[in-house]
Amino acid sequence: EKVDGISIRVPTPDVSLIDINCIIKERVTPAEVNKIFKENQNRYLKYIEEPIVSRDLIGEPYSAIIDGLATKVIDKNLIKILAWYDNEWGYSVRLLDLVKYISQKEI
Repeated sequence: EKVDGISIRVPTPDVSLIDINCIIKERVTPAEVNKIFKENQNRYLKYIEEPIVSRDLIGEPYSAIIDGLATKVIDKNLIKILAWYDNEWGYSVRLLDLVKYISQKEI
């Protein structure tokens, strides 16, 4: 296995946490990993470096919010990333994206 992870239902009504673990070929540092996420933020992905708790993320529309303070690298090639998401609001926003996409297709 090169990728492993879990989703943790944290004790809030609608925010969850993903724990992603990846083995890569290159040797990297946490700062290099975080730089990639920071430079590639978009309407689906957000990167943060502020101390937060799950409640801070209620109502966020992103599919994943990378917690830069939690990024770890073990033995230079095992990356551990934590990503938060609002599994109620964020999911609803993605459903709206899907409806818009389907409505533009000819059926």
